[in-house]
Amino acid sequence: QVQVVESGGGLVQAGGSLRISCAASGRTFSSYAMGWFRQAPGKEREFVAAINWSGGKTTYADSVKGRFTISRDNAKNTAYLQMNSLKPEDTAVYYCAVRRQGAGTPSQIAEYDYWGQGTQVTVSS
Repeated sequence: QVQVVESGGGLVQAGGSLRISCAASGRTFSSYAMGWFRQAPGKEREFVAAINWSGGKTTYADSVKGRFTISRDNAKNTAYLQMNSLKPEDTAVYYCAVRRQGAGTPSQIAEYDYWGQGTQVTVSS
């Protein structure tokens, strides 16, 4: 079982920046693919970004491309989502997900094996 814990959420003004983190347990973190998803009130959970096991491949949703950056530090068992130029529509609970098969960067919820509890990001206008 892999434990996944997000941190770093909070309240930020529109145009601001925030970095959220995802710590995952397990000796084989460096073999996992990692993904970020978000869910706004009354909406379905949606894909934000993903990174493969080495960090050499990343994928982004069109809505965040050019503003958000996903990265990872395998020595710290941690993945990050740097969010710049934030907009009120980015307000959501952000979830980190772990995929044991680390080669790809899937955008489908069903492709991931473990999930965190989420961290709230609120962008005020």
